Amino acid sequence: MAVALVGVGVTSAVAAAAVSLLTLIVARIVVSPPRRRADDTRILSIGGAGGLITLEATPEAALPGEYGLFFSGGAGHARLGEVLALSPHSITRRLLAVDHGDISRARRGRLSGWFYAGPADLGFPFDDVEIATELGPAPAWLIPSERPSSRWVIQVHGRAVRRDETLRSVPVFREAGYNSLLVSYRNDGDAPASADGRYGLGDTEWSDVDAAMRFAVDRGATDIVLMGWSMGGATVLQAVTRSDLRGLVRGVVLDSPVVDWVTALRHQGKLLRLPNPIRTGVIALIGAKWAGRLTGQHTPIDMSRLDFVRRSAELHVPILLMHSDDDAFIPSTASRALAKARPDIVTLEAFTGAGHTRLWNYDPARWNAAIRGWLAETPLAQESTDHLA
Repeated sequence: MAVALVGVGVTSAVAAAAVSLLTLIVARIVVSPPRRRADDTRILSIGGAGGLITLEATPEAALPGEYGLFFSGGAGHARLGEVLALSPHSITRRLLAVDHGDISRARRGRLSGWFYAGPADLGFPFDDVEIATELGPAPAWLIPSERPSSRWVIQVHGRAVRRDETLRSVPVFREAGYNSLLVSYRNDGDAPASADGRYGLGDTEWSDVDAAMRFAVDRGATDIVLMGWSMGGATVLQAVTRSDLRGLVRGVVLDSPVVDWVTALRHQGKLLRLPNPIRTGVIALIGAKWAGRLTGQHTPIDMSRLDFVRRSAELHVPILLMHSDDDAFIPSTASRALAKARPDIVTLEAFTGAGHTRLWNYDPARWNAAIRGWLAETPLAQESTDHLA
């Protein structure tokens, strides 16, 4: 009996150690910028009348709309148009343009919502500028409105991507008379890294958005819209509640946002089939002061401060919230909960079938119309400066 009890104890200890190790690995992944994204879609053929590309059949490759395609490990980028033919094994789409790289030699690629490879692809004048953040100068693109304007939109990209993600939004805001400032932030590969090189999931990155707001104000901005994509949504919600300049914010536009990180992380853990104790442990670990030596964080993340369903009463500006109900990465549940909690300020534009941060790609006419209409109906910021600190 004694031998049996010892054996059970050893087995339990090994299992507990395995759970602890997996929890730590996942926690470090959550807060660590990824080094590289894999080319996960096979390219079957290139060519044909009018420019064609045939990809292996996947649900992603079959989506209607226009998308970007990275290839050669991210060294190349192409723009893909409509689906022309599909079969159980292949999808043929229009090949609209190859921005850089030799796609004829590519065998694999990665579909992306980044339709434009850089600001020059838009055909508008633009300037490379630098935002003075507390960590040093962070590069940004400034795309001015057609005519001089004091209205600015500050675009904030999501986790594991860069400001190129937000280029799709420029035409509709420019049409409405807005200067577009597309920013970088700490640890995204463009802006200066923080001392620990870890994401704050919006809890630290918001400070760089605040610096961008000051940049805009120094250049005459009196009316600011903050737009956040995915984790960028969590970041701008922090900025609009914590910045001294929040009184100049006319409103917030969110595309596939993280409204509550606990909901998002639990969902992603479920997709990975992680047991509930590991999901709970990951959330606790990245929020614990004592765990910094394990996760590499200098500062724990305040998860309660990142929950804007619970903090909905603190929001004071109009919000246009666009989310697809089939978003497998960031579920729309928290977005819907926020819309339900604050119907007085939140306009929810719910999509189906568009996935994560690809709403513009899936239905650009509807996406642009939602922003255009919301801007037309939302009062100017200078008409209410009650929250200007």
